[in-house]
Amino acid sequence: MMIMPRGQQLLLPVRPVFMLFTMVFALLLDMLQSMIWLGNAAWAPDWMALVLVFWAIHQPLRVGVGVAFVLGLLIDVHQTSLLGQHALTYTVQGYLATMIHRRILWFDLPSQALQVLPVFMAAQLLELSVRIAAGGLFPGWSFIIPPLLQAMMWPLVTLILLAPQRRAPDPDKHRPL
Repeated sequence: MMIMPRGQQLLLPVRPVFMLFTMVFALLLDMLQSMIWLGNAAWAPDWMALVLVFWAIHQPLRVGVGVAFVLGLLIDVHQTSLLGQHALTYTVQGYLATMIHRRILWFDLPSQALQVLPVFMAAQLLELSVRIAAGGLFPGWSFIIPPLLQAMMWPLVTLILLAPQRRAPDPDKHRPL
């Protein structure tokens, strides 16, 4: 039995439909970002990776390496990139997030952002090395920006994605939870 950290609110179980909705929304946001707004800008954040790492940390039994692989293939097909490039990086991110999921939940949100930064950075470096090994060009040093943006967005994304699980404040003084 795991004891909750002091001051952390007890959450309701997450609904699988909500998890699916957030992943589909992140996928659509990535697609929209690559088609309309920014093209394939090297500095644009990867929304799918951010949501994937969030759910792999908060629900590791439901979202893990297999889900990450399938979502990576979908992104590869949409972006017409090297097939398996995003699948590999998302799989590594899912694995790393699952590895740290017990430890990271003990930290406050800014500290969690610092803890997930190496996960995002490792995936970005892996994607860059696969791209260069396949004959692509170095995109410049702007490739460092997406992991930093994703880590800075971590507290906000966490608050938004955990909002449906929060209990309404119950003024019953006889109930300890």
